[in-house]
Amino acid sequence: MQRILIASVVLIAGTPLFAGDEAPKGFQSLFNGKDLAGWKSTGDMKVWGADKGVIYCEGGGGGWLMTEKQYGDYELRLEYKMPKGGNSGVGIRSPLKGDPAYVGMEIQLIDDEGWPGGLQKWQNTGAIYNVVPPKTIKNKPIGEWNVMKITAKGRQITVVNNGETLVDANLDEYVKEHGKKHPGILETNKQGHIGFQSYNKRVEFRNIYLKAL
Repeated sequence: MQRILIASVVLIAGTPLFAGDEAPKGFQSLFNGKDLAGWKSTGDMKVWGADKGVIYCEGGGGGWLMTEKQYGDYELRLEYKMPKGGNSGVGIRSPLKGDPAYVGMEIQLIDDEGWPGGLQKWQNTGAIYNVVPPKTIKNKPIGEWNVMKITAKGRQITVVNNGETLVDANLDEYVKEHGKKHPGILETNKQGHIGFQSYNKRVEFRNIYLKAL
């Protein structure tokens, strides 16, 4: 009887919280934990799904799953699970049309260690894709949940992954070199949608919370 009780506790502790049930103080949930209300896809919506507190994409073809609402300055918290050889991203301050990696900003998510072929530093997890490389790599083992915090406050973008600050960048410092190709980093781009990328394999997201700043 004692062994069964312990197993039950472990199961409950390991179950992802339904988003919105226990949002951190001052935060709102961007996901109701059961369906994709409040989200829309720029690709095939059938690639995306929601189940037991998790948003997932089954593979490529789904484009980006974007919030219907737009956000400007905020702290975004989320957890993600990456498969071996997986690739995805978090779009911030992005319009619905165009590639968020350029018309907005993409915070890269990828299997850095297992990706076939080499990666440029600006392609590693936590990078502002093709603009600001991360200072280091701080991934959990494949199949485990990673915890990411993205703060967008004015011209400052900070990315923390699993407790390690990967990017702490003033966008003004990158406009001269990258602004033409990446209009999303220009001062005129003050708000936009938040989204997740469908690229090649199943990636999962949960506990997605936002606090306006």
